[in-house]
Amino acid sequence: MIKLTFPDGAAREFAAPPTGVELALDISKSLAKKAVALRVNDEVKDLSTRIESDARVAILTADDPAALEILRHDCAHVLAEAVKELFPETQITIGPVIENGFFYDFARPAPFSLDDLEIIEQRMREIVDRDEPITREVWERDAAVAFFRSIGEEYKAEIIASIPAGQDVSLYRQGQWQDLCRGPHLPSTGRLGKAFKLTKLAGAYWRGDSNNEMLQRIYGVCFANEKELKAHLLMLEEAEKRDHRRLGRELDLFHFQEEGPGAVFWHPKGWSLFRSLIDYMRERQREGGYHEVNTPELLDASLWVASGHAEKFSEEMFSSHTPDERHFCLKPMNCPGHVQIFRQGIKSYRDLPYRMSEFGKVHRYEPSGALHGLMRLRAFTQDDAHIFCSESQITEECVTVTNLILEIYRDFGFDQVRVKFSDRPEKRVGSDEV
Repeated sequence: MIKLTFPDGAAREFAAPPTGVELALDISKSLAKKAVALRVNDEVKDLSTRIESDARVAILTADDPAALEILRHDCAHVLAEAVKELFPETQITIGPVIENGFFYDFARPAPFSLDDLEIIEQRMREIVDRDEPITREVWERDAAVAFFRSIGEEYKAEIIASIPAGQDVSLYRQGQWQDLCRGPHLPSTGRLGKAFKLTKLAGAYWRGDSNNEMLQRIYGVCFANEKELKAHLLMLEEAEKRDHRRLGRELDLFHFQEEGPGAVFWHPKGWSLFRSLIDYMRERQREGGYHEVNTPELLDASLWVASGHAEKFSEEMFSSHTPDERHFCLKPMNCPGHVQIFRQGIKSYRDLPYRMSEFGKVHRYEPSGALHGLMRLRAFTQDDAHIFCSESQITEECVTVTNLILEIYRDFGFDQVRVKFSDRPEKRVGSDEV
């Protein structure tokens, strides 16, 4: 006997291992009609999964928060199927779930247009109406590579070929289309519903590498029901009215142009606002015991080698070789410059903590597709600070600087601030021990 325990503590026993579908039917036909996925011991699975041993289980419907990611993932698959039906020459690459929705990257000789999005979205709705069964298949890796190459899907074949030899791969089929995917997925396209909307087009490099070919990315949003979708679209509409790029033009504050990609042209009124912000921050930092400094924008490359930035971030740095054969870099951050000042003046531990601040102009080579108004730039002023302290002072200094940051947010009307712990990223400087 297999004992399955539900969230409310109730339990049922089965003589043979049931699937999620059979479990839902055993509870009620109405639940089986609404079910979209199965949770077994905190792991979300397809409804077709057979439960082989005693477990904690739950049947998920579209309204369950845990099911929303599945809906969005299926929406991406339905998007890809629609694109292949409408534009057969297109190659499919990757299509993950993101916040509020999904995207899919496509390789296609001709560019998509906004009119195409309407046509694709209509075909997606037709695919939902078809209620195509979604089934999982397990393939041997090399057979899957050969299959996708045979149908002209070179990108999919490349992804599968990167999987270790001898490892089976999971494919999901819906209608005449199938894709590489770990799942889980809905039982059929009809369970997706129609609370989705394609929102925009963008460019994206294959596997995020600017040395690779440029693909076309289609973004969309997806929700559990029409009410939530309409609320989100209304929020986007209101946000568009308040888009800082639009306000910058309308209020004559600043502009951008192709000759200076990722750099701001501040107009008189905008520069006046900018200087007012600096004046405010300068006073807050002075009250907090910070010493304001200014360091060169152009420094010898040896400093960036010593700091580790050249090794880790050279592709994101602007550099120049001068006629006297010296190699210089425009600073992407202020850290090494502040260290040079610290080395010149601090002679005793009694001088610690030493708080140093700078309104430093920095330059970073951001991919053109990542540039976004004042939010993502190649040249910007970083209100930066470094605190030099002893190990015993670290906790107190962290608390002090966090309180200062929260006070500054409150001054600008932000009362609910979420603080995230930043772990060490893959590209980083310094030893793990330190």
